[in-house]
Amino acid sequence: MPEHAHDTHDHLISLLDASSVDYRLIDHEPEGATEAVCALRGHPASEAAKCIVLRVKVDRRTTRHVLAVVPGDRRVDLDAVRALFTARYVGFSDPRTAERLARAVPGTVLPFSFDPDLELVADPDVVAQPKLYFNAARLDRSLLISGADYERLAKPRVERISASASESAAE
Repeated sequence: MPEHAHDTHDHLISLLDASSVDYRLIDHEPEGATEAVCALRGHPASEAAKCIVLRVKVDRRTTRHVLAVVPGDRRVDLDAVRALFTARYVGFSDPRTAERLARAVPGTVLPFSFDPDLELVADPDVVAQPKLYFNAARLDRSLLISGADYERLAKPRVERISASASESAAE
């Protein structure tokens, strides 16, 4: 496991403990794919937070990076993100940039941003979840927290950025 992943996991746990938030850690077989890890944890994909780092080209000189958090059974609506930022282009960040900004390897990205250059946007259906599951910056450990506690701690910008898995303007 990369060293920064261990640091990110510890940072998350420290934040949760300092905030007196109810949470549960769930150890499981190493897995990063949403559907597969939901099966290991024993819950529907709609209760999972799928976290994707996006590259948002606002104009020729301005690029922003956004951590999009959507329910696990949905996809990021790139057109909605483009409209949200009045951007010329929105696409998936390259793996190296995503790992650097999220401070986690693909499949373990948290729905939290600990980097000021990574703007956090969560779909309203994520923060509305009574139970929200996500990998805790590790492939072999997940976390369960309420959507309300997640919103209070992570302070995401809450905007409709998801589409059903069958819609074509998706991931």
